[in-house]
Amino acid sequence: MINPLKPVKSLKVTFLSTLIVTIFSFQSFVAQERPNIIIMMTDDQGYGDIGAHGNPYLKTPHMESIGKQGIEMTHFFSYPNCSASRAALLTGRYPYRTGVTAVTQVDHFMNTSETTIAEVLSDNGYRTGIFGKWHLGDNTPMRPIDQGFQETLVHKGGGIGQAAGPAGNTYFDPVLEHNGTSKTYKGYCDDIFTEAALDFMSKKEGKPFFTYLATNLPHFPLQVPERRAEPFRKMGLHEDNALTYGMIDNIDYNVGRVLDKLKALGIEDNTIVIFLSDNGPRHRRTKNDSYPGRWVANLRGTKTSVYDAGIRVPFYVKWPSKIKADKQTSNMGAIIDIFPTLLDAAQIEAPKNIHIDGESLLPLWTKNKSDNLKERDFVVQMHYGPTPFKYMHFSLRTPKYKLVSPHNFPHGIVHQPTDFELKNVLKNLELYNVEKDPSERINIAKNNPDIVDEMLSRYENWFDEVTEERDAKGIQKIYLGTKTQPHVTLSRFDWGGPRVISRFDYGGPRVVEDNQLGFWGVKTEAGTYKVSFDLPEIASDCVAHLKYNKLHISQPIKAGQKQVVFKNVEFPAEEGNFHAYIKIDRLPVGPHFVDVKKMD
Repeated sequence: MINPLKPVKSLKVTFLSTLIVTIFSFQSFVAQERPNIIIMMTDDQGYGDIGAHGNPYLKTPHMESIGKQGIEMTHFFSYPNCSASRAALLTGRYPYRTGVTAVTQVDHFMNTSETTIAEVLSDNGYRTGIFGKWHLGDNTPMRPIDQGFQETLVHKGGGIGQAAGPAGNTYFDPVLEHNGTSKTYKGYCDDIFTEAALDFMSKKEGKPFFTYLATNLPHFPLQVPERRAEPFRKMGLHEDNALTYGMIDNIDYNVGRVLDKLKALGIEDNTIVIFLSDNGPRHRRTKNDSYPGRWVANLRGTKTSVYDAGIRVPFYVKWPSKIKADKQTSNMGAIIDIFPTLLDAAQIEAPKNIHIDGESLLPLWTKNKSDNLKERDFVVQMHYGPTPFKYMHFSLRTPKYKLVSPHNFPHGIVHQPTDFELKNVLKNLELYNVEKDPSERINIAKNNPDIVDEMLSRYENWFDEVTEERDAKGIQKIYLGTKTQPHVTLSRFDWGGPRVISRFDYGGPRVVEDNQLGFWGVKTEAGTYKVSFDLPEIASDCVAHLKYNKLHISQPIKAGQKQVVFKNVEFPAEEGNFHAYIKIDRLPVGPHFVDVKKMD
């Protein structure tokens, strides 16, 4: 006898199977309908380093084509230095909240508790990759591979050839970090990063991608293939400008390669492409440091300055299926806006447990609506050292006015100013009507004390809020002995401590050998370690020391010795300051690198 219930059961199974397939098909459809995202960020390319911005020497057709196919935001603002801008872009938050104040010696460490755009997109079905410059910490838990990027090809520190290592690295045939492993690559760095990004974009995995192509050009050192620089030499330009413009020409070539790849893959229409720079050009740092002839589009200041040449950057965006072509807007946008805008575009809800400082630009881009942008502040402050000081070297910008606390040497703001200094700073605040005076030449502060006072109060409230959040977290520790990175290289680039900070001060004549000692704030997993020092030049016999909390061991060194190794060192599970130094006479000196490897 046939069971009459059996066909019903089969129907249920069939229905459930169909429902499951439908759900997964819908999820896959939604994932593929979400836009691909490409952010191309250059390093130290000023607003004037664009052909269409009046530069008499440069042609940048590929960069400009993004705006012609979409929108150019002519008043887009970033931070005056590398790490702060990158932290702001990735988190949508003011850099002080994230732990970032400057670019080296712990000042660039972004707290691991921060949620990056890569983490959010990765959690929502995106493939995520970074190619180029990270500059927010080289070791666990601060690497890009720890912060949401699934594919990473980056250089260490703030630039190739810097103290983060490896020693002797250049823009040609560089040693780079691929998914946490050091490898040597053949070719020119910008081309290598672009090629890796193109390969990443070309993979067909049924998921949208987020590609962060953050070239290290045209940052110092000025290294570029001769064929790029030679045309600018023939124009009679200063050599530094010829090399810089040659590097920008190389960037433009690779921007063109990215755009061509989108067309070849047939995904151009549903891909958001953003092009911008991290800060203004380094054409001078102080009154005595400049090279002639760099076009800055009549803007005041330079990299590290809170005047507009330091923070107003090129910005182009296109999304052919959503943004009408060849539009230009003077609405003020800021680098903290990119995070909420991209989540808005991908229809992904922002995490509820974090405070986002930026505003979505999507209504402006797609519907020409800017109500949320009309009355807004964007605050910039820049200094060196891990401690921010109120009133020192900041600007508060609105669409109409800009309040400025200028400083000619922000690298020297490393100690708490005296009350006398602070009173002098407050007496000399500057106010500009940037709608009428974009070059910031006419200081109207004395004629508008009410505006100055009101804007200053808003700055004070901002400073108290963002620094309180940062101070509660403290400086991010480097993790030693983790499963994800059992072998860590500590460099002078990541040093902390008072002797390191004092190297930026005004005090006496500066020489290369000044302030050759720091320490690393670390958190260790319990276990047995091998610790190796890569030594500076040793002219006489001396002693190497390793100190970490209660542990203090030493070893004799012979003149000319290049390395010293401490074997079978037992570290407990704890936090503290990791000291490695050589005692020559009485003043300790640090090694160039310290390799710390967990053996068990």
